[in-house]
Amino acid sequence: MSEPEEEHAGPDPARVGLHFLSVAHRVRQAVDQHMAAAGLSLSRTKTLRLLAERGTLHQAELAEALGQAPRSVTQALEALERLDLIARTTDPQDRRRKTVTLTGKGQAALTAGEQAGEQRLQRLFGSLDGRQLAALDTLLTTIDVATGSTD
Repeated sequence: MSEPEEEHAGPDPARVGLHFLSVAHRVRQAVDQHMAAAGLSLSRTKTLRLLAERGTLHQAELAEALGQAPRSVTQALEALERLDLIARTTDPQDRRRKTVTLTGKGQAALTAGEQAGEQRLQRLFGSLDGRQLAALDTLLTTIDVATGSTD
């Protein structure tokens, strides 16, 4: 391809996609670090948010909702339980099953973690003016639809 044809072809979608993934990773890290400094990581926040929204769940239901292996969720829940952010009890109908409930301390940690995450996102995306933010929202929606998202 000659130089004028290359310029006319526009940016390479794969290169732009890799750039997007790199930026998204750095944004996620920045938000997670800010949230962790406030006491609750992004991953833990996601678990507590599900419990706050859905109420008491069986561990298997929680693992499925998080899209994680049950063993991974069990380890994460053990850590949350040690911090008194959740309570796990044996299901009276099936003693092999554990139910998981958000504690009052867990709700308070969730609120603080979400506020810290929102503050960081406001700061990062607040660097865009209104038109840029609207354009980014439109672009992200287009990409989201292309992934087959049902959200």
